[in-house]
Amino acid sequence: MYSNSLIELDRAHLVHPVTSYRSHERAGVRVLRSARGATVTDASGHTMIDGFAGLWCVNAGYGHDSIVEAAARQMRELPYATGYFGLGSEPAIRLAAELAERAPGDLNHVYFTLGGSDAVDSTIRFIRYYYHAQGRPQKDQFISVEQGYHGSSTVGAGLTALPAFHAGFGVPFDWQHKIPSHYAYRNPAGTEPAAIIVASVAALRAKVEELGADRVAAFYVEPIQGSGGVLVPPPGWMKAMRDLCRKLDILFVADEVITGFGRTGPLFACSDEDIVPDLMTTAKGLTSGYVPMGAVFLSDRVYDTIADGAGTSAVGHGYTYSAHPVSAAVGLEVLRLYENGLLENGLKAGERLMAGLRSLGDHPLVGDVRGRGMLAAIELVTDKVRKTPLPAAAEPARRIFDRAWDNGLVIRAFANGVLGYAPPLCCTEDEIDAIVERTRMTLDETLEDPDIRAALA
Repeated sequence: MYSNSLIELDRAHLVHPVTSYRSHERAGVRVLRSARGATVTDASGHTMIDGFAGLWCVNAGYGHDSIVEAAARQMRELPYATGYFGLGSEPAIRLAAELAERAPGDLNHVYFTLGGSDAVDSTIRFIRYYYHAQGRPQKDQFISVEQGYHGSSTVGAGLTALPAFHAGFGVPFDWQHKIPSHYAYRNPAGTEPAAIIVASVAALRAKVEELGADRVAAFYVEPIQGSGGVLVPPPGWMKAMRDLCRKLDILFVADEVITGFGRTGPLFACSDEDIVPDLMTTAKGLTSGYVPMGAVFLSDRVYDTIADGAGTSAVGHGYTYSAHPVSAAVGLEVLRLYENGLLENGLKAGERLMAGLRSLGDHPLVGDVRGRGMLAAIELVTDKVRKTPLPAAAEPARRIFDRAWDNGLVIRAFANGVLGYAPPLCCTEDEIDAIVERTRMTLDETLEDPDIRAALA
């Protein structure tokens, strides 16, 4: 069992992200002890398949000795090097070059951050500077998509369009705006891809007209909306939105913090539709979660405008740990692993995962199954025709997570009854099959929940 003293120390001192502090104090922490491949083990010895790769991030899987060795070697040689004062380190320089070579189109310039939230914050800084350099400082309005997630920093949380990240924080700011999601399962335009695309294009055009084309700076979107419930846009949606941004003279920002590095199949999800954004953010799979790191990719046009605008003056944006050599060394090794079998395995595992989850469609609680590659979701309902969400009394997020945990599976259980999946790319066929089977067990147990039975009656 867990050490009571450890639980008490956690309860007294460690503030956990995105949680009810008082509920966590009452429940106590679940302590993870070790992990290998796609499995994690808690302090009681209970072993589970990590169907969520930590927090969508351990794409390569746990326990790669080569990653540990790359970090240790770099720590011994040069544990830290600032990027200030014109200084740098070999791993950071090489990682930037390797990423630029593989990035879509002319995204040839890479600015390293600590993670996804500060990568998004950096894009806002760069975009503001870009327009100031052009003599157009009035272009200061930003648009994102409802149910999208762009971090939980003060500025990024305003672009995020999920109520929990707004309540009590005084965001979004008055320069941050939203258009409706492409959410196909619950879209007023219907489920037909063409109708959804037409509706989204019209919504963005209308929002820009409302704000003034000379005021709108940028449009932010995830290739697949992750924390909003793994919402997959119809084919052609990203391209249509990108094309409209070009016509309206606003920058198109692709947030690939979740979708990057093999999560949907290719190294970058933008490749699925041959999209070249003006800026792109990544993190999570960049280092497979082994150490913190994020990145902003800038197109030649954006970078050159900023550089020329600054001239001999410094561009006043920086972080102490930007381009950290240890993180960069890890990133290089993780990239090597992706391209030496993990991406290929992820493609096969993703096909098996989607087929397996779709086979659960006959379950009485399954309303929708969606996803791409190793990024998927099941949306649960109590009435498939009316698409009635699970009742709040059933506490879907907590109870379903607990059931899956007891069944040897870690998933993301959202408050609205959506189950999220993002397993490591290293998953074997047996592990994918176990994810599906343990999900079915969890669904069967959920079906017997008294609050669910009452809603079905």
